Amino acid sequence: MPVKNRFAELQDEITRWRRDIHENPEILFETHRTSALVAEKLSAFGCDEVVTGIGRTGVVGVIKGNGSSDKVIGLRADMDALPITEATGVDYASKTPGAMHACGHDGHTAMLLGAAQYLAETRNFDGTVVVIFQPAEEGGGGGKEMCDDGLMERFGVQEVYGMHNWPGQPLGSFAIRPGAFFAAADHLEITVTGKGGHAAKPHETVDPTVCAAQILTALQTIASRNADPVSQIVVSICSFETSSHSFNVIPSSVHMMGTVRTLSPDNRDMAEQRIAEIANGVAAAMGATVDVHYKRNYPVMVNHDEQTEFAADVARAVAGECADAPLVMGGEDFAFMLEERPGAYILLGNGDTAPVHHPEYNFNDDAIPAGCSWWAEIVERRMPLN
Repeated sequence: MPVKNRFAELQDEITRWRRDIHENPEILFETHRTSALVAEKLSAFGCDEVVTGIGRTGVVGVIKGNGSSDKVIGLRADMDALPITEATGVDYASKTPGAMHACGHDGHTAMLLGAAQYLAETRNFDGTVVVIFQPAEEGGGGGKEMCDDGLMERFGVQEVYGMHNWPGQPLGSFAIRPGAFFAAADHLEITVTGKGGHAAKPHETVDPTVCAAQILTALQTIASRNADPVSQIVVSICSFETSSHSFNVIPSSVHMMGTVRTLSPDNRDMAEQRIAEIANGVAAAMGATVDVHYKRNYPVMVNHDEQTEFAADVARAVAGECADAPLVMGGEDFAFMLEERPGAYILLGNGDTAPVHHPEYNFNDDAIPAGCSWWAEIVERRMPLN
């Protein structure tokens, strides 16, 4: 694999950074230790500017190249962990109960740090690179918060690039696709209220459990009967909780939570409308009342055509080839940055490992040279020295 020799030299050191971050996971915006470590290293590398506190706990480093171009490229990595208890058994496993890096953000952060060190050493580009270390990708919308804090305008970012490791994809390989890539990820809550009572006298109650169960089942017709069969949509109820927990008590209410994933604005609008119509219609038919809350969360992540083609060319230069990535129904808040600026997001193969968001998942350190090389090549090829 024609990775940059410097990253082969740095791999052991970058691995140590990654494992230190892995051992000390932090959730959402509480990335205080990780953010401090990132800022300290960026300063030690000789970045021209290091700024903390963007998007609460985000960190930005600015590296100016050897040239006079006003071109500015942003490179983004996420830093936060997940509320999962680790089961990898590695000697650097999480020391924080109930938290682990189960999505590889420790690897993303370490690889971007490695690329930042190399770029600060060499300055072999004409322009400015802005390295962006983001908190709260896992549901907190840290990307939006950094953008709302003026990230793009403050640092003059013109294009932005992101990367995610991908289990099951050959180690060190790349895959990408233009256009819609990761799905919009919305939140759904439904509370059904009836009339509780004795389980032996159901006729004296309005059973919200039966009503909620009917709503849950009917919601599946949104994908099967309301959406175009060739489009992509997921409606999943992931929590179903009654107000009482007894063998012989019909509860007075049921609370459900779930998620809706779509890849088009039309399906997103349709799903939100149909959820309310179905829930209210079923509840009315059964004599219950219903309260529906639908929150639009992460938008569809859309890769820009020109930047995607460029990112794929860079991947081919590093790894020899770049595959066509599948559509992903998972959400990714890099979508907010791609709404602000043109750019692209690529997948880096993690090899035959447990899937992300699994207690046995672990980032594969052998992917580090390829990932770092891609970051560096993005900068050097997009902003070449004449």
